Amino acid sequence: MRKVLIIANQFPPMGGSGVQRSVKFVKHLRSFGYEPLVFTREIGNMQLKDETLLKDVPKGVKIYRTKPYELPELKGIFRIPGKVLGKFIIPDTARFWMEFSKKKVLEVIKREGIDIIYTTSAPYSDHLLGLYIKKKMPHIKWTVDFRDEWTNNPYTLDNPYNAIRTKKERAMEHNVVTSADMLITNTPVMRENFIRNNNIKGDNFFVIPNGYDVEDFKDMDVLNKPHNDKMTMVYTGALYGRRKPDTFFEALKQLIAEGKIDKNNILVKLIGNYHKDKLMAQIESYGLKDCFEIVGYVPHNECIAHQIGADVLVLIEGSGRGADAFYTGKIFEYMNTNRLVLAILPKGCAADLVRQSKIGIVADTDDVNAIKENIKLYYDKWCQGTLDFEPDRTVIEGFERKRLTEKLAEVFDRI
Repeated sequence: MRKVLIIANQFPPMGGSGVQRSVKFVKHLRSFGYEPLVFTREIGNMQLKDETLLKDVPKGVKIYRTKPYELPELKGIFRIPGKVLGKFIIPDTARFWMEFSKKKVLEVIKREGIDIIYTTSAPYSDHLLGLYIKKKMPHIKWTVDFRDEWTNNPYTLDNPYNAIRTKKERAMEHNVVTSADMLITNTPVMRENFIRNNNIKGDNFFVIPNGYDVEDFKDMDVLNKPHNDKMTMVYTGALYGRRKPDTFFEALKQLIAEGKIDKNNILVKLIGNYHKDKLMAQIESYGLKDCFEIVGYVPHNECIAHQIGADVLVLIEGSGRGADAFYTGKIFEYMNTNRLVLAILPKGCAADLVRQSKIGIVADTDDVNAIKENIKLYYDKWCQGTLDFEPDRTVIEGFERKRLTEKLAEVFDRI
């Protein structure tokens, strides 16, 4: 087998959605003729940990770890200064990890006889490490994987950097994009944006979306409906930046006030890494305290169990410039739960995919009346026992992780 070095700062036991893509590729690459090795950071003081994700790393896969040097993870009196200073590091706080890992990564490549490297972002410093390797060892073949856009990232567009930093990061992005042998991103729109913004041909640029792993659902009862005393809606994931639950909360508030749904028959579970006090205060401001349970962050397998225990899964993404370009990662996992999705999304890739796969119904992020109609529709069906799931399985099966890893192997084959 040819060896591939997977350079991923975010890797188990780090938790969160960012690690899923890399660890699933590592899990399945051997099936397609490639032996993965991983170059990542040490655990250090990382905030989100999920030891269960390490089970996806096949036996015998080598993992090389170097010190993280993360300022935001400093403890004690250095905690606040570390977080403040971290905001000024370009392109992100993994830059120190990247700089101090240069010697080690070259040693690993030489010792292991690596001829292909794969870097993934975020953090974008992963790609700067790849760029360093490419300059030092031009014979190495390099594949760059953008899980999200870089300078065109919607969250950066909402809070733009100063002109000097913006210019510098655009130069970094351009150097990466024009130096890599192969490029990958999540959606066709993202691919088009990278090609246009960097004035490249794009004949070496491919789309491999995120997906779901059927083995994550092993021994879980996805075929039978749950027997909940209340219509249970589950939201899994972060709530930050433009991804806000405000219109969802407002829709629920109005439906209850209008007597169209009984608040005693509604339970919404929020599962993710939240500031619980702040979030509950917001929920209380809408008069919805008795309808919500903030579960918080849980390991990935527990998260899936919560999804399967739901009657309805809630999918939220904010509107704004660039929002049409990306899928929210949880959409793929939701696909395989056999549960209906209440999608609150702007126009774009994610909304189109919900409709194409027939996993649920979509209301625009800012349209409270449409959100109300969709909640009421599901609520009435739940009360009548007719809340049925009839998706397009042919669309869903295209997002299975092993199939997607085969596409990655095909990209490696090309180089």
